[in-house]
Amino acid sequence: MSKPSIRIRTAILQDQELLASLGAQTFREAFAPDNTPEDMSAYLAQAFGPDRQAAELADPGTTFLIAESEGDAVGYARLKLGTAPDCILAIHPVEIARLYAVAAWVGRGVGAALMHSCLEQAGRLGCDVIWLDVWERNLRAIDFYRRWGFVEVGTQPFVLGHDVQNDLLMQNRLSSASVDSPDDAGR
Repeated sequence: MSKPSIRIRTAILQDQELLASLGAQTFREAFAPDNTPEDMSAYLAQAFGPDRQAAELADPGTTFLIAESEGDAVGYARLKLGTAPDCILAIHPVEIARLYAVAAWVGRGVGAALMHSCLEQAGRLGCDVIWLDVWERNLRAIDFYRRWGFVEVGTQPFVLGHDVQNDLLMQNRLSSASVDSPDDAGR
């Protein structure tokens, strides 16, 4: 079976509805089984909505990348310039604030295509470190990030509704080799 063609494009302001829907869908698919419906609903209501995504799209330090296959959105990532936690040792860091694939597309190269584009964008921005946080219980994602050269450097809390969870902070020191794809792990 051949791999599907995945195209990555930079989001524009008119993508606010798409990003709100895609963000809520992928977050729910990834985390609803391990969280209460009340906590999930509370988080989704505050994190995803057209107005929230419009504000994020308008932020000059934010870049959204949308993965598409045959015209359908199958995943997305959000890169965010700004300050990083103290354990992220960087002069010019960039955060992968979100990187998600639609559940039906997990393991089909969407995560790899998005990560490759994130690393390329970080290089174009002149960043020396790319970092992210990931729920300590999301072992598949942690393994995926490790294969891309990310290492654990700390932790921070993440509040989902009323539940305070623990996220691992991971970073990757950027070099020209950072954008080379590891064996396709899929996400």
